[in-house]
Amino acid sequence: MQVHTIGDGAPEVAVVGAVHGDEPCGARAIDRFLDTDPDVDRPVKLIVANERALDRGVRYIDADLNRSLPGDPDSDQYEERLAAELMAEVEGCTALGIHSTVSYDRAFANVAYLNERKRELVAHLSVEAVVDFSVVSDGRSVELPRFVDIEAGKQGSEAAVDNAHDCLLAFLRTTDVLPGDPPAPDPDFYQVTAPIHKEPTRTYRFLGENFERVEPGETFATVDGGPLTADEEFWPVLMSDEGHRVLFGYRSQYRGPLSAVHSTTDSHTERIADDVTTD
Repeated sequence: MQVHTIGDGAPEVAVVGAVHGDEPCGARAIDRFLDTDPDVDRPVKLIVANERALDRGVRYIDADLNRSLPGDPDSDQYEERLAAELMAEVEGCTALGIHSTVSYDRAFANVAYLNERKRELVAHLSVEAVVDFSVVSDGRSVELPRFVDIEAGKQGSEAAVDNAHDCLLAFLRTTDVLPGDPPAPDPDFYQVTAPIHKEPTRTYRFLGENFERVEPGETFATVDGGPLTADEEFWPVLMSDEGHRVLFGYRSQYRGPLSAVHSTTDSHTERIADDVTTD
């Protein structure tokens, strides 16, 4: 794991890239930012998390890092040990994680258990949508009370690097690391309601578009050439033919612009915070 600290003092802001080794846009955006020799108003950590997987161009070595949190320093699995190191690095920090996807070419933000701090962060990122993954977030970084993620675009694309860099700058302006006003796009807000699983032995084809409404009765995909029909309206998120072996994507509901959505508080968020800060 690479940890670059810029500025004097103990950082309370962090950016994390390459949690998944086959998603290089975060590491490249961090490198682009570091190449500018930035002058910061407060210290920040820039973390390239899973170097070993990044070097091999694979998602992970032993286990998915983003599903191994808070980790175990004594584990036999590389990513579980790495997860414990990563949590130690981001403890006490407001953090942005940078990811990419095979299913969508524009940037959007991911949250869970939306609170006022997370609302402030995602409201000023260069994204067109915010997705609430609370119902399926178990063990992921977005559960943490001051951690948000972005999906920067198509995996391996230059556009994803550009989007990641734009969001990195916006995040650092929002957290007062950099001077200047961040954007305020008032992105659309979607709430995931359920995953759509797939069987690895069958062939799936997605016929719709992510973030576009699927009507009741509409055939939104095929399975082995047969129709997969919606029983009620939903908005697809991270839905694609390829990518995840057993996950086709997610159903979500559109809740309106972020500015119209109330923040939530949840005892689960407090429990996760306690888990991370307890030895």
